[in-house]
Amino acid sequence: MKKQWYGEAFKLGVLGGGQLGRMMIQSAMDYDVHIYAMDSSKSAPCGTLAYEFTEGNIQSYADVMAFGKDKDVLTVEIEHINVEALEDLEKQGVKVFPQSRVLKLIQDKGLQKDFYKENGIPTAPYHLINDKSELKNYTNRLPFIQKMRKGGYDGKGVTSIKSISDFENAFDVPSLIEEKINFTKELSVLVARNESGEVKTFPVVECEFSEELNLVEFLFSPANILPEIENKATELAKDVIEKLDMVGLLAVELFLTEEGLLLVNEVAPRTHNSGHHTIECNYVSQFEQHLRAILGLPLGDTAIKTAGVMINLLGDENHEGPAKYEGMEELMKMQGVYVHLYGKPTTKPNRKMGHVTITGKDIEETKVKARNVQNSIKVVTF
Repeated sequence: MKKQWYGEAFKLGVLGGGQLGRMMIQSAMDYDVHIYAMDSSKSAPCGTLAYEFTEGNIQSYADVMAFGKDKDVLTVEIEHINVEALEDLEKQGVKVFPQSRVLKLIQDKGLQKDFYKENGIPTAPYHLINDKSELKNYTNRLPFIQKMRKGGYDGKGVTSIKSISDFENAFDVPSLIEEKINFTKELSVLVARNESGEVKTFPVVECEFSEELNLVEFLFSPANILPEIENKATELAKDVIEKLDMVGLLAVELFLTEEGLLLVNEVAPRTHNSGHHTIECNYVSQFEQHLRAILGLPLGDTAIKTAGVMINLLGDENHEGPAKYEGMEELMKMQGVYVHLYGKPTTKPNRKMGHVTITGKDIEETKVKARNVQNSIKVVTF
């Protein structure tokens, strides 16, 4: 008989204690799912919300083994985890979703790109290098993007190489260099798959990045794309998760080229910044969908209820210290504006401190309101 997945009898472990885990816990509470979280400090966003919080290093074999051994299911809210421990926990009968082999592949952007190439998944042309001394072999490929194979996160570990003069400040670690794509839009598709093989995608969203920070500045749902592009993007996301044979939620980031081609940029095997709007805008949120997928439950209805724009609340460039949110009360007077603070006690320049979702009947009107929201709030210090 299948063990019940709710109440004290079931232990769901989450490796990582950031905002993604926090919002997962908020969703899990509706179903009486008890989440046990581990991160380096109880001041992490999950620290006060988890059913039980363990201080530990998610990249330590010993800490991950000790944390995971009594859990029914283990999942992640960040992919930079000790995979060797997850492999051994799987051998001991602990269910790990996404599976350790998937995490191992996605942790290394070189292996990730090789996977796309081997499986006929369209992606930008690339080359693998061991260190920056090898960049001189690719001067005829300039300009290009250099990405660290391991460790990059939230815009870090990616740099633009425009000319030979940029070689000196390039990453001196194993990397991939990727042809700079002339794209018209950056898109994202969230796709979920459960153990029985049921697959569902969320409608495609459009991401507007800050060139300066290499972070999402605005997210628009629905994306302003043709129906055939929507269908192609959806099918491509399904193809990726099925070829990975992955259980859980996968964010598939795409470039739409000037020629109308879709190329996979990279993927994230977890809930994702490009899915935060689903809390208000879709019938099921990305966080609930991830829980349904890893617990072997029927997947939810991903249809859009309302158009929406999501903006990240980033720490002000000139402030570091105890966080203060200027303009919060003004936002709370606005109709269809939903604020999510991540519970981080201190701010620093460009740190993700929360997000705001702005809803409306018409996406273009909602975009205008979102610009006003962005100008109305600042994350500063006391």
